[in-house]
Amino acid sequence: MKKFKSMAVLVAVVIVFALSGQLVFACTPLGAGKEATVDGSVLVSHTCDGWYDQRIIIIPGGQHEEGEMVDIYNDPCLATRPNREPVKVGEIPQAAETYTYFHVGYPFMNEKQLMMGEFTWGGRDEVYNSEGMFVIANLEELGLARTATAREAIKVMGELVEQYGYKDGGETLVIGDKNELWVFEVCGPGLLWTPESGQPGAHWAAARIPDDEVFVGANRARIGVIDFEDTENFMWSTNLTELPLSMGWWEEGEDFNFAEIFNPEPYGAPFYQSRREWRAFSLLAPSQEFPILDEFEAYPLSIKPDEKVSVQTIMDIYSDHYEGTPYDLTTDKAAGPFGSPTRWQIPGALKPEYAKGQDWERSIALFRCSYSFVSQSRDFMPDPVGGVLWFGQDSPDTTVYVPLYCGTTEVPEEWSSGLRHVFDPNSAWWAFNLVNNWANLRWDAMYEEIRARKAEIEAGFFDKQQEIEEEAIKLYEEDPEKAVEFITKYSYDSMNDVNEKWWDFAYELIGKYYDGLMMNEDGSSTALGYPTEYLEEVEFGQTALDDLANKDN
Repeated sequence: MKKFKSMAVLVAVVIVFALSGQLVFACTPLGAGKEATVDGSVLVSHTCDGWYDQRIIIIPGGQHEEGEMVDIYNDPCLATRPNREPVKVGEIPQAAETYTYFHVGYPFMNEKQLMMGEFTWGGRDEVYNSEGMFVIANLEELGLARTATAREAIKVMGELVEQYGYKDGGETLVIGDKNELWVFEVCGPGLLWTPESGQPGAHWAAARIPDDEVFVGANRARIGVIDFEDTENFMWSTNLTELPLSMGWWEEGEDFNFAEIFNPEPYGAPFYQSRREWRAFSLLAPSQEFPILDEFEAYPLSIKPDEKVSVQTIMDIYSDHYEGTPYDLTTDKAAGPFGSPTRWQIPGALKPEYAKGQDWERSIALFRCSYSFVSQSRDFMPDPVGGVLWFGQDSPDTTVYVPLYCGTTEVPEEWSSGLRHVFDPNSAWWAFNLVNNWANLRWDAMYEEIRARKAEIEAGFFDKQQEIEEEAIKLYEEDPEKAVEFITKYSYDSMNDVNEKWWDFAYELIGKYYDGLMMNEDGSSTALGYPTEYLEEVEFGQTALDDLANKDN
């Protein structure tokens, strides 16, 4: 009976993933230790690529009475999908004290400067178990609510998932606090686990990233060999080696390589993950001349960058389409006459026979991104000011990153609500989505203009950052509540300002670029036309020339 039950679970897993459309998991988080950055910040970043909840909701912390419980829901990251109603799957005891944290598709920040980025890798079917309580977003909620440091978060999330079980595909969290950067990876306990078994309900491991190095991950497990003697830089779950040993995935005496054991066959086309890792590492450390690797070959978990990394460094990486490389999405044939890097998803049945297992090149910047961020955690500032998360809606190459300080207690409604299945002019997300989609009409003409407007607004924030933070710290020394009020107003006003400016800009682009024309300020128009090379390639005018030639003959 156990065999048949296991097979039934496995079939159910396959069906759930197929029907949910989640085979296109795709996120590209980065992280940098404080000695690898220009100002001593610990940086964490995330591109949330897919239809996930883009709304920022602040969950207040506080003191809690004994006996209070916390409701756990099936998958909070999908809350904007009308056909995916949240379902309560269980409850656990509340902690005596919780911190205020920021909920979004994948919760990302709390009031103590603790930050989390996420990506999915799936992993072996044999470890999936539908009887667990938690998915990765549940763990992020609980980790951010209950802990102030990366080490504490890993310990708490690990204990919770071992006790109550994990039912998600394999996932990675990049976790940063004011001093340290960690990578946490988790997958299921195995097909035979039950809540009553008394066995740990997940397999997980965590590795600390050296302070002077940078991490990149892209939808495949990244923690390699675990040094079980090094408890300062590694953490791991109870009985981590037991199932791999019994299944023949690992033998005593061998290095215990977490990624190879639990994610031996990453999903997707051969370079779906590794190309993004290669590109990010190559931009951060070109001197190291990283080779092109496929999905079965691993890059180092982290590297030393050639130069100190800034928030803007990661923002630029997040706007990348492989420009200037053999994989440049703005210059290949699929870019069309106007150099668009956008590649719509292709149903498997429509792919040519020779390329059934292939896909478009997967760039770091992606049109179907729900949101992205780059966060700073700084031990030399008080918490409400030291933690700032630069948040951008929709695709990172055409977004504007807005400063959201971790002391913020309120955000505008346009950023905390909004529909996704219908056009919603009351949602900031739609302003950015509209600009990104409109740009595909004439990417060559509009993208440069979008980038200039984006840079102008972001430069204003960066130019004011030091002044704002110095004033906030001064207020904090007088009265922490004054600093919180000040920083909340600044973040709130900044988000309002960007929302209004980007809606205005969207309408400006619509009025300026249409019908193949560019409207000029004096009311005249310029025909943008097509590149001569493209006209030659499509044999512009050839049918008429052929008819004329036939007539002459």
